[in-house]
Amino acid sequence: MPTGAGDRYRAFRGRWTTPVAYVLALSLVVGSTVMAMAARGLGTDPVNRASFIVFGLACAVVAWRFGAVRAVPDQRGLTVINYVRRRRLAWAEIVSVRFGSGDPWVHLDLADGSVLAVMGIQRSDGEHGMAEARRLAELVSEHGEAPEPEL
Repeated sequence: MPTGAGDRYRAFRGRWTTPVAYVLALSLVVGSTVMAMAARGLGTDPVNRASFIVFGLACAVVAWRFGAVRAVPDQRGLTVINYVRRRRLAWAEIVSVRFGSGDPWVHLDLADGSVLAVMGIQRSDGEHGMAEARRLAELVSEHGEAPEPEL
């Protein structure tokens, strides 16, 4: 499938992890609520029921964060949204894109010497993940890599 101009800037997301994480989050909320309300016998007082639901909600938030992982490119740069942190990068800040054979996701070498994981492009996605890594590398190359620092 050829990539058109509009497709170049589509978000980088896990092919399977995103929908699975969202379905899991929904299942945790519904399942913990149903189980808490349907439970009978000892330990089913309102506090225990509520704590079971809160536990399900907390687990759902974690699953939801796994689903929210992505990288969003635009003309000016790349916004990387990982599990806990969001970071906005200008294209010139990105020196190179690496996706080593043992890496679970893409890594960006940045002009300040640091490395940033892009968890939205994952090895578990197989060839799709590799194609997305190439697309990101093409965007970085097209929009200009940071110049080499002078020593």
